[in-house]
Amino acid sequence: MTRLTLPAEVYTRDETNAVLAACSRRGVAGIRNRALIAVLYRCGLRVGEALALKPADLDRATGTVRVLRGKGGKARTVGIDVGALAIVEQWLTKRVTLGIRGGPLFCTFSAHSKGLAIDPSYVRHLLPRLRKKANVAKRVHAHGFRHTHAVELDREGVSTRTIQGVLGHSSVSTTNTYLLHLEPREVVDTMRSREWKQPL
Repeated sequence: MTRLTLPAEVYTRDETNAVLAACSRRGVAGIRNRALIAVLYRCGLRVGEALALKPADLDRATGTVRVLRGKGGKARTVGIDVGALAIVEQWLTKRVTLGIRGGPLFCTFSAHSKGLAIDPSYVRHLLPRLRKKANVAKRVHAHGFRHTHAVELDREGVSTRTIQGVLGHSSVSTTNTYLLHLEPREVVDTMRSREWKQPL
């Protein structure tokens, strides 16, 4: 059976905020999941990269995140903004109160499985539930936040080579193709600006 490849998603700021707001601010799972989504969105990480992070990979003083196990085994360092860092700090504080000392940054917390890695399938099932709760029409998936991060950087005038480094692409041509696929602005703008005088 041929696997259907669905189109890339790019979320508006309101859609992203709605998904984040759908996470509980009091429940442990909600605090953790909100921090995970913030990292996916504001750092542009792949879900596997985010789930492999250790607390030591986050440097709060410099505002950086070290990705030690990127695609192809390549390591890179990306930035994390103050807003996203504040959300992650809430989870870090909660980890301490739960007595979690080691393990991945985003981990399990139940009494029987504390500090263990989260399976990516959990995230795949979580995000559609949050989408429904947030009343977002688009499909919501982890890679969509990476797509959105890349497009936002492009709109803000960040160079393609810098975006390449953030995303961990092996070549700048891959990033160019990636951005064009996500948001073919020139094509769309050209088509929208065409005039058509309809016959009466």
